[in-house]
Amino acid sequence: MENTHISALSAKHAGLEARIKAESSRPMPDAILVASLKKQKLRLKEEMAQH
Repeated sequence: MENTHISALSAKHAGLEARIKAESSRPMPDAILVASLKKQKLRLKEEMAQH
């Protein structure tokens, strides 16, 4: 169960990283969206570190 949870968090983390990269590569990236995605990514990273 624990490994499944970590795997799910890791997959979400990778998905957020891809979204950040895609948004950042746009001609006029949405800074608020990028900041929000980075915060979500950080929360996931912290949760993974706790397990």
